Order: sequence, then C-alpha cells, then structure tokens
Amino acid sequence: MRTLQTKYHGPVEAAIEDVWRFEAGIPGFLDEKEFILLAFPENELFHVLQSTTTPGLGFVVTNPFTFVGDYQFKLEDATVTALQLEKPEDAMILVILNVQEPFEKTTANLQAPVVFNTANQKAKQVILTSSEYSTREPIMHQSLKGSE
Repeated sequence: MRTLQTKYHGPVEAAIEDVWRFEAGIPGFLDEKEFILLAFPENELFHVLQSTTTPGLGFVVTNPFTFVGDYQFKLEDATVTALQLEKPEDAMILVILNVQEPFEKTTANLQAPVVFNTANQKAKQVILTSSEYSTREPIMHQSLKGSE
C-alpha cells in the first residue's frame, strides 16, 4: 500500500492491484500512465480517475450507459490488442465528465470513452473517429428522458 494525495479525496491508501495502467497516457496527458478509480462517498454513479503521480489531476467519470442507454461503438482491433482484451465482459467503459455549476449543465465526452480491461488492469482512452457522439453531450436530459 502507498499513500496518494488526491484532487477530491485528500490522502488515500492505494494497493498496486488498484492501479490502472495507461501505456500511452491519456490524450493531453501523455506522461500520466497510472491512475486509480475512487468512488465518491454516498454516490455510486460518479468516480474519480485519479493520477497516482499528480495530485491535482483527477477526472470525474461515469458509466455512460446510465445516462445514454443506446450508447454503443466498436473498438478497433488495435485497441483490443493493446489492452489484451480477450472477452467482451472484461471491458469496463467509463466517460470523462466536464462538471459544471449547476450540475445539471454537466456534459460527458461520449466521443472519447475510457476502456478498462478488468482482467489485467490496462486502460486506454479511445477517440471514436466515426461517431455521432460529441465531446460535450449533456447527461441530465438523457437520464430524465426515461423518468417521464
């Protein structure tokens, strides 16, 4: 275990098996190779993808399927190979949020999902080139559609 300073959670203990490895970094943060996922207390919808080396670098992420039920895309073979994904059920998909005040204005980057291989702790942010999704997709109107 090691203690990490984080953007939203203060100091936290992280085990090596909690670390996600981004071999190529994250677009815009190519030197950032290791992250952990931290849940927000009392909120299972949102997590922080926290850098293990840069305390001020943490992305709020969520499961896109919670807000956009028909969200879908095909992973390129190069991504499947890079992540060593052997089974679809090993893939976990999250998207980075652009948190706004008030929170109802928060958007999700559906054009660049983060794909995690739960079998080996590898992860990669994927840029969808042929996609109808945007980098600033409102999430609140999406989740409210099903409740009307």
